[in-house]
Amino acid sequence: MIKLGAGLLVAAATLVLPAVLDDSGLAVYILLGLAAMVTVGVSLLMGYAGQVSLGQGAFYAIGAYTAALLALGGVPPLAGLLAAPVVAALSALVIGTPLLRLRGHHLAFATLAMQLILLSLAGQLEFTGGDIGLQAIPQFSVGSFEVGGAAAYAYMTWGGLALVMLVTHNVITSRPGRALRALATSEIAAASSGIPVGRYKLVVFALSAAFAGLAGGIYCFYTGYVAPGSFPVLISIQYIVMAVVGGLGTIWGAVVGAGAITLLVQGLDRLASLPGMPTYAPSVLSYAVYALVLILVVLFLPNGLVPAITGRLSRDRDTARR
Repeated sequence: MIKLGAGLLVAAATLVLPAVLDDSGLAVYILLGLAAMVTVGVSLLMGYAGQVSLGQGAFYAIGAYTAALLALGGVPPLAGLLAAPVVAALSALVIGTPLLRLRGHHLAFATLAMQLILLSLAGQLEFTGGDIGLQAIPQFSVGSFEVGGAAAYAYMTWGGLALVMLVTHNVITSRPGRALRALATSEIAAASSGIPVGRYKLVVFALSAAFAGLAGGIYCFYTGYVAPGSFPVLISIQYIVMAVVGGLGTIWGAVVGAGAITLLVQGLDRLASLPGMPTYAPSVLSYAVYALVLILVVLFLPNGLVPAITGRLSRDRDTARR
């Protein structure tokens, strides 16, 4: 009953907020939803499958560039948006085949290198617009209906997040989900139990990339512009911080973590824009605060915010029953 009530409350707030927020608030709300979409995939990949990736920003970029290139080429925006997660997932299958033979920090650094290579190529290739990027991307539309205004994109974003959360829930409650948890505990034990470890790692890597690709597709239509600078390396680190803060291996933890870090970043940006601040202040503050937040969470909330809160509520209920 408590979970149902909380879910209905969140759903109601999601529907009401776009109608009451101003343009700046809507921009934060949309970016929060997009970040949560990617972070759910990170939580699935790291929390359930035990695979560390510092390259989710690359798949976010792939989804954005895919949708943008198709839309600019005359393809209906809906087809471009649908192609974004598919191309991101296929890219993950190709890239993940050699990379997922690595483990731990080796895999993390390899995925980070993947993003650096991708951004370098996007900045040099002519069809991606080089460092200038792709501009004048058409508004998202379905037939004669065109999505206009930030409020419409907010509903679109959070609808996509709801879809991602539903898919993730169905995956983790299924038999493959149990296999993923076994894989995260011990790959050797999982393999000895008959679980195709390599295949499962590749599939969950592709699924998390598809989530990022979908977010990237929505992002490109919302901003109308994509460039290598839209997807810095810091963004991939940000997604991991979000997942850890909210609680790895939890769906709602990804959303809570994305909300907490997005609001924190907005506060840091305002602080960095104050008169007298150097131009490098935003990046320096971000890295410093991310490091501090991670240290504090690991020390005092090792399982993240959502597991800590739900654990506390569970203990309070048990105490009340006694």
